Amino acid sequence: MTSFEEQGMSGGGAGAGGGGVVHAFADDALGEHDGVGLAAAIRRGEVSAAEAARAAVERVRAVEARLGAVQTYVDTPAPAAASDGVFAGVPTFVKDNTDYLGLPTGHGSAAFRPGAARRHAPFTRQFLSTGVTVLGKTRLPEFGFSPTTEYEGAEPVRNPWHTGYSAGGSSGGSAALVAAGAVPIAHANDGGGSIRIPAACCGLVGLKPTRGRVVANAQSRQLPLDLVCDAIVSRSVRDAAAFLAAAERYRPGPGLPPVGLVEGPSGQRLRIGFLLDSPNGVRSDPATRAAIAQTVTTLEGLGHSVEPVELAIDPSFTDDFLAYWGMLSFLIGVTGRTLGADFDRRRMDGLSRGLREEYLRNWRRTPAVVRRLKRTREAYAASFRGLDLVLSPVLAHTTPPVGHLSPAVPYPTLIERILAYVAFTPVDNVVGTPSISVPSASATEGGLPIGVMFSGRPGAEGKLLEVAFQLEADRPFRRIQDL
Repeated sequence: MTSFEEQGMSGGGAGAGGGGVVHAFADDALGEHDGVGLAAAIRRGEVSAAEAARAAVERVRAVEARLGAVQTYVDTPAPAAASDGVFAGVPTFVKDNTDYLGLPTGHGSAAFRPGAARRHAPFTRQFLSTGVTVLGKTRLPEFGFSPTTEYEGAEPVRNPWHTGYSAGGSSGGSAALVAAGAVPIAHANDGGGSIRIPAACCGLVGLKPTRGRVVANAQSRQLPLDLVCDAIVSRSVRDAAAFLAAAERYRPGPGLPPVGLVEGPSGQRLRIGFLLDSPNGVRSDPATRAAIAQTVTTLEGLGHSVEPVELAIDPSFTDDFLAYWGMLSFLIGVTGRTLGADFDRRRMDGLSRGLREEYLRNWRRTPAVVRRLKRTREAYAASFRGLDLVLSPVLAHTTPPVGHLSPAVPYPTLIERILAYVAFTPVDNVVGTPSISVPSASATEGGLPIGVMFSGRPGAEGKLLEVAFQLEADRPFRRIQDL
């Protein structure tokens, strides 16, 4: 598999796209702070929370016409009551599949008109406990099903590193704003890679916690297999670590070992397995393989033991995961009137409709699909014997141009493209294990970021963060404002 640039494909698309870097970094109240740094400046009185919010609003205005990342705004942003939180006064956004009191929750869908939420979602309350100032909500693809934030009848969310390319999905709006410097952190959630994929596309850090570490999503708790975890995307490892520690203080993960605040690398030397190609047989492209090889060399230079590994998962895993995803689309079509009285499943996009129709052809397989997916836990755990972490690509090929994964692409072609792209991330959602995407030292020929992913056993967030800190210290992540 070759990269898009090696195939001669260039970014394009209609409207605000066509290429070029977009960022909002300026000499203002936000400066170049990450979330932890900005909160510290606010505590020291160097800048106020109100000044930080105003600066962020101006930054969003400066880039939004070209990125298309925002779904809706809060009328009057106000700092959360948690004035002592780790992110006290830090401006941010909530993803538009999560209720925020007074704002509509549209789930990226044109199938209904949402009303204003009557209360905060459980995760929203947990997020607000960190002290953030919410400015609004970010866009996502319909119901979070796609690995790119694109639509049939609306402009896509564009990658600030090159606006002709995808920002990833489903947390694409959040990732675009953070990468562009509009806000230091933003809410993201992950049911098949939706934190890690946009983090990889936009050169960010994206930690998917262990299942149960963060408060559960109300809808996913009712399903036979809870795939979704909430967290943030950030430009620094310490922001990801600070969020996790704050989430744990708000509510410790039941039955999980505490992580606490991870503040940097440890001196521990780890055994790390690595793979270049997906367990389901998808071969990664040359640029992605080079990023993994370079990371292996760096890890060995830092004293870790690194060796090839194979993940022994059921050959049916990809088909089973796709069937489960189709079941979710079917259930949304059946229960959609709980989202809006005018819900019409015929207005769902091509990806959602295709998933639902494929599921309906094979719905009798559902019990067997769920059983096999649940058994993935044992096979995956066996692959970790003697290892602390596993290194892999986040995605099988580099970030595609806008349009490549559009829901307007005919479903058979679209699903083939998605499966050739999203070949690594879903396993951790099914098993419930933690996983982190960090920017590699490599980039595409056109300068787009390439992410690499570390996965661990349940509860291993501490090790993941320590290794991420070590890589960040060894070679600081590329900065969009330096291009």
